[in-house]
Amino acid sequence: MADTMQFDLVSPERMLASYEASAIRIPAMEGDMTAMPGHMPVITTLRPGVLHVEGAEGTQEFVVSGGFAEVNAASTSVLAERAIPRSEVTQDFIEELRREAEKAHEAAEPHEKDATAKALSDLAHLAEDMV
Repeated sequence: MADTMQFDLVSPERMLASYEASAIRIPAMEGDMTAMPGHMPVITTLRPGVLHVEGAEGTQEFVVSGGFAEVNAASTSVLAERAIPRSEVTQDFIEELRREAEKAHEAAEPHEKDATAKALSDLAHLAEDMV
């Protein structure tokens, strides 16, 4: 089994990362999960949170607002709705995400209210983590 896997992080605006990683901690909708070389294939949705990527140059962190992650034995690809390196996160960015989530919650159909409320809760926790 290899010690690393290919990691790619893409948002609609740009490719944020593409390198070999030994572990990727993903803020999955069902709870945090860690992808490592040899991982069973899985596709999961993302919740707002911090993506932690361990590579040759240490751990890099990215804030994601949602999206999908595809994991297999040799690679992990994250397709994020919005993503930014944690070092570039500002209070304005977090506030913008919160406003978007509130609008989505207000406009949600009754069967979507639980999911949009969870997204708001996840963003509140993310804001606390950024302090």
